[in-house]
Amino acid sequence: MKPLVFRLHESVPALVREVLLERGWIEYDEHEQDNEDWNLHWQNHPFRMREHQSIKPWQRLNHHPETIRITRKDYLARHLKRMKGIYGTALYEFSPAAFIMPNDYIKFITEYTKERQIPGKKLSYWICKPVDRSRGRGILIFQDIKDFVYDCMVIVQKYISNPLLISGYKWDLRFYVCVTSFCPLTIYTYEEGLVRFATEKFDLESLDNVYAHLTNTSINKFGPSYQKEKDVIGSGCKWTFSRFRAYLRSRNMDDLSLWKRINHIITLTLLAITPSVPFTSNCFELFGFDILVDEKMKPWLLEVNHSPGLRLDCASDATVKRKLLHDIVDLLNYKESDVMRKNKGANQKVSCFGQTQCLWTTQANVPLDFLSYAKETKSATTTPSSSFLKINKRTPTARTGSAYPKKTLTSQMRERMNMPKTALQPKSSPKSIQILQTSYSLCEPTHPVLSFHSTEFFTQKPSLPPYFLSDKDKRPFPRVGDFVLIFPFNDAALEASRNGINVKNVIQEIHKLMSKELQPEHQKLNKRLINL
Repeated sequence: MKPLVFRLHESVPALVREVLLERGWIEYDEHEQDNEDWNLHWQNHPFRMREHQSIKPWQRLNHHPETIRITRKDYLARHLKRMKGIYGTALYEFSPAAFIMPNDYIKFITEYTKERQIPGKKLSYWICKPVDRSRGRGILIFQDIKDFVYDCMVIVQKYISNPLLISGYKWDLRFYVCVTSFCPLTIYTYEEGLVRFATEKFDLESLDNVYAHLTNTSINKFGPSYQKEKDVIGSGCKWTFSRFRAYLRSRNMDDLSLWKRINHIITLTLLAITPSVPFTSNCFELFGFDILVDEKMKPWLLEVNHSPGLRLDCASDATVKRKLLHDIVDLLNYKESDVMRKNKGANQKVSCFGQTQCLWTTQANVPLDFLSYAKETKSATTTPSSSFLKINKRTPTARTGSAYPKKTLTSQMRERMNMPKTALQPKSSPKSIQILQTSYSLCEPTHPVLSFHSTEFFTQKPSLPPYFLSDKDKRPFPRVGDFVLIFPFNDAALEASRNGINVKNVIQEIHKLMSKELQPEHQKLNKRLINL
């Protein structure tokens, strides 16, 4: 059997290549191999939509399209504000209110002035971040507006001035999250991760000391205290989650409850963009969620990273990131047949989006794998129509606005010219819904999607089931290595995400789950009150 083949962009960290070579893969050579003769294409920047559309059954891409909707700071703030307006602050109060400059300057001044007019009120600190930069570049913390200076589009939020400190040092959590599908939504979090420390003790009297207020390794590794031995923390600026959770338990702090709340934050954040992510096949996304915990043990979402750093700066990096990459490859669930790639035979041709790639039966043009699964589950109650899995040319019946939230009239017009737009999905017939519900491996996009490089709607459905499902029950694997499935978390959530995400129903299920998780805490509190 031929080995699997990987294709890397030049900016991808060396660790990715090392791990794949350790697993017996070989690197793609464009001079000796055909353009389709690879299994995994990994790059740091997004793929073009045409690359998603031409994907083959044996191939995977490491990005979903348009996930910039949550990885750019201003887009994330707008989407969370919209979700908070629809579903209430009870669920979405995990990110500080944001002002996007220069558009929201008047709103910010109003909020800033109102606070100072209240006698005796403790004045807030503010943090200013460029919307499209990473690694802590360009961040400013201030309390007096005279210190607020910016020269590009920025986001301003209330600075969380009461972080939970360890030995006097500020820290945050880097969670690795892998989304193997947005349709149906499938989310895994990695049990191991990184705790990133500032290298100078937290001090609100020195707001310009980046080594005391920022936890980015790219900044702190150049600090004067990076190599020094620090109380409890030791040298360097990182822990693993294993060490961190042991620390919390040693101080009788509830790490399990904290982890549950963070998992809810991750799911609720991804729900904000799930309905509008274009439907694609054979891709996955590794996100880096940065979480700050305050002194009341409340987790706050700081930002979501598109291509989280995979370089090795210390021993903790090596411990976490090397195994992380091995587990990602296992999660991709390559089959023996994938090694054969394009020479697999006549059963699979062209792309994953229709076009005669699947061996069809003579019964109603339904793929063999779908019929066999329907018979196993005994869930197919109707005969699929001959139009099943064909291109559905639909006329949008309503407009949902631009793909990104409103800014100014000028920017809105520019986005209408350059960005994809979405349309509401027309009501499906009961018959088609019934057919799609027979298998979790087949789903319909919630709306036609206009690609960046095409003027035609892309509405085709995959004729092969996603590779990220178990062969036994066609459900997502509950665990792969240290990756743990957090969505769907029950049958109701699974059902609500099958045929295009039903966000309202999923939110209701999350609310029920959170209410159940709070019951033991209320019971403990009641016992304490009785004892008093």
